[in-house]
Amino acid sequence: EVQLVESGGGLVQPGGSLRLSCAASGFTFADYAMNWVRQAPGKGLEWVSAISWNGGRTYYAESMKGRFTISRDNAKKTLYLQMNSLKSEDTAVYYCNVWINGFWNWGQGTQVTVSS
Repeated sequence: EVQLVESGGGLVQPGGSLRLSCAASGFTFADYAMNWVRQAPGKGLEWVSAISWNGGRTYYAESMKGRFTISRDNAKKTLYLQMNSLKSEDTAVYYCNVWINGFWNWGQGTQVTVSS
């Protein structure tokens, strides 16, 4: 069974930083590209970032470029999202996901709140 468990969210002031983690199990983590997706209050899902299976390629939504950094540790089966220069509009539930055999698999999400 695929399991994804996000952690690292919390309350942070504007301009602050957080590092999210996504612990994976139930599949061969090193074989798959991974994504971060977020959902702000009252809004739809928004893709944030993606990383290739070996970390060699990374991709970001335009508004996250230069502020967010995605990375992975295949030995630890863990995905990360370093978020710097956080803004109030970054407030959202952040999810990691992976596409396996025709299905999206999601974690439960971690809440990030950016507020003074």
